Amino acid sequence: MPWDDLDLDADEDPRLLFGLKELSFGTTDGLWPLASTDRGEVIFLASGPVTPRLLVVDGEIGWTEYDMSFAEWPYRYLIGEDMAGPNSSAFYPGPVQLQRLPMSATERPEPWSGPDRGM
Repeated sequence: MPWDDLDLDADEDPRLLFGLKELSFGTTDGLWPLASTDRGEVIFLASGPVTPRLLVVDGEIGWTEYDMSFAEWPYRYLIGEDMAGPNSSAFYPGPVQLQRLPMSATERPEPWSGPDRGM
């Protein structure tokens, strides 16, 4: 995607927001997609000068940075905190379906459900 051709405000351009030289994906200095939600949010890992950081795009063009581990991000998301920018909370009262990533081209992991909170 040619980011230079988009008419983005300064608060919408991830290069300006997070000090990235260029926007690339899966490269040493780029963004690594980690997960996505059923609402369209995508969580990226960005290498930082000291520690990696999480960048979340809200399904449209709003980006937010989180200084926490990836394990903490889905936990907070699932308990209903704003984890994709302001007023982005979602609460999932029932079990969550999880699925391991395949380790080979032929593997098809079975999904399993997370804990039911009894609500």
